[in-house]
Amino acid sequence: MTDDQDLNQLGRMTPPPPSDAAKRAALQAAMRAFDTADAKNTAVQTQGSGFIRRLSSIATQLWSETMEKKLLLSTSALGGLLILPIAGYVSWNMMHDPRMLAGDQQAPVTIEAQPPQVDEPKPVQPQPVPTVEPAAPSPLPVKRAPLAGQVEALSSSKTIGQAAEKPVPAAPMPAPAVEMAQDSLAAPAPMANQSFTRLDSEAAIAPQQPSGDRVQRFDTNPVKRVADDPVSTFSIDVDTASYAMVRRSLKDGALPDPDSVRVEEMINYFPYDWKGPQSRETPFNTTITVTPTPWNQNTKLMHIGIKGYDVIPAEKPRANLVFLIDVSGSMDEPDKLPLLKSAFHMLVGKLDPKDKVSIVTYAGNAGTVLEPTEVKDKAKIFDALNRLEAGGSTAGEAGIKEAYRLAKANFVKDGVNRVMLATDGDFNVGQSSDDELKTLIEDERKSGVFLSVFGFGEGNYNDEMMQVLAQNGNGTAAYIDTLAEAEKTLVQEATSTLFPIAKDVKIQVEFNPAVVAEYRLIGYETRALKREDFNNDRIDAGEIGSGHTVTAIYEITPKNSPAVLTDDLRYAKPNAATADAKAGSDEYAFFKIRYKLPNEDVSKLITTPVTKANEVSAAASDDVRFSTAVAAFGQKLRGTDSLATYSYADIARLGAGSRGDDAFGYRSEFLSLVRLADALEAKK
Repeated sequence: MTDDQDLNQLGRMTPPPPSDAAKRAALQAAMRAFDTADAKNTAVQTQGSGFIRRLSSIATQLWSETMEKKLLLSTSALGGLLILPIAGYVSWNMMHDPRMLAGDQQAPVTIEAQPPQVDEPKPVQPQPVPTVEPAAPSPLPVKRAPLAGQVEALSSSKTIGQAAEKPVPAAPMPAPAVEMAQDSLAAPAPMANQSFTRLDSEAAIAPQQPSGDRVQRFDTNPVKRVADDPVSTFSIDVDTASYAMVRRSLKDGALPDPDSVRVEEMINYFPYDWKGPQSRETPFNTTITVTPTPWNQNTKLMHIGIKGYDVIPAEKPRANLVFLIDVSGSMDEPDKLPLLKSAFHMLVGKLDPKDKVSIVTYAGNAGTVLEPTEVKDKAKIFDALNRLEAGGSTAGEAGIKEAYRLAKANFVKDGVNRVMLATDGDFNVGQSSDDELKTLIEDERKSGVFLSVFGFGEGNYNDEMMQVLAQNGNGTAAYIDTLAEAEKTLVQEATSTLFPIAKDVKIQVEFNPAVVAEYRLIGYETRALKREDFNNDRIDAGEIGSGHTVTAIYEITPKNSPAVLTDDLRYAKPNAATADAKAGSDEYAFFKIRYKLPNEDVSKLITTPVTKANEVSAAASDDVRFSTAVAAFGQKLRGTDSLATYSYADIARLGAGSRGDDAFGYRSEFLSLVRLADALEAKK
């Protein structure tokens, strides 16, 4: 039975005749207890908890009610009644005992309490509950330590990009009731979506961490003088790995390694609505536009947009796919093998029922986990994927050979035959050097089997190896850092990823020295070809998949422009015949594209002159302007000199003003990366 029940039961009892002596003794004992506490604790400051204050209030209220009802208790009931003054006394001591208050963080309050005053000859009056006067707000500010790796936007931040939305103002904060401990952490206020805010210099940004990733080193394309070198030749590149790597680095709070930034892969990460061809026999259509250069008013940009033929579902050929999966010990990370399996689950769900899938794995050695299986038996394919576990060394060479053997053994004539390699590129058993693997892949591609390379993980990711494999195996390379990226690459763009419409695609541009003084190709440094390679069908180049878009941009300097960087040679003899022949021409350049159909070995040629009719003013399409913003961003990350005075704020404005129809949010994400890069650059 509880104390409350005891009191209730006592209240219902018929008391015996009162004893004046017992009554006086009980009241005097209570008065002495309260007088003692009051003498020691008049207007005491406390930091007691709400629980203790409530206990004191309840005790006092019960005492008052008891006295108001004038309960006359017998000697046997006095023991229960004495609990009340004792509880009041204990409550007062608890409220003033520092040991009871340790760790409590309430604001200082002043408690004024008076013990009940009892006048023997007069009826006892109930005493008021002790009042609590709130303390004034502390003059000391709340100290917030920013969380590691996070960025706190402060009120002194500067807005980047007039076209961006205004940041959502934070709700006003009430005056702090307490001073927080110095080592406490307070999360920063979230930034508003789509606002481009340059973060204050006091913001905490994670420092750039050294990475064990391996990337190919290369120099940025130089400015070339048309009179000396009028022809530019390169292989097309539809890879997108670089953009995903840059995104991962920025979201991790570090500027990317400049050599991980391949500008053409950043540009080609985004889909563009270039006009496509009418039939598969002519698999491309080219859109060329000449516009002013945003970062240099004295130069122009020659913008080349290529759109591949988009195969309709009824025309899709059957697919023979071999999943070549790295299950070595280095793949035992959440963003490697587990993400890989989820990605391939999504891909299988996109395939036609009659397509076939095989699975080859490699670790210390290679082996076939799943023989060719029609996609209609998804459960069998999923079961094989689900049973994969990581462990052991990395026999990449053996895995590649086994995968190509299986693909060739099940070759589908006029179909899609492709090895899909998923790895972190950490080959360490068998042939593992770039040159050895290049030779191996060059030999295997003669079989007509294409290659797709999907990179996973960070810390030991071998991007250089992935590029060697993709560029020499009639292949493409993508980097998958999230499930969303897997969905983009293997579901939304599955047709482009799997079904080639042309291979060995090369571009050559000849500039007119009578109109153009200098030029510079933006990106494609690792795809450069010799002039004579363009007409040599034995030289490998990139492939284009169904519906793929490819974009290339030249910065050109018109003749007599103040932006010309090189002087004419004093002793050089000008080519008078060429100059006279083209002096009155309005041609900037002559564009050529050479390609082979997937099952053919002889190339075909398409040519297009670039004239002043291709010029547009600032009213260029959203796709032209947005791809220009991406090109500027990539160059800025690489530290290109020509972008020294063109800020991230300028890039944000250009990108925000040309976002257009952003159905999947890719362009909005790009703008957030510009903001992150700007903040990280400010902290260098």
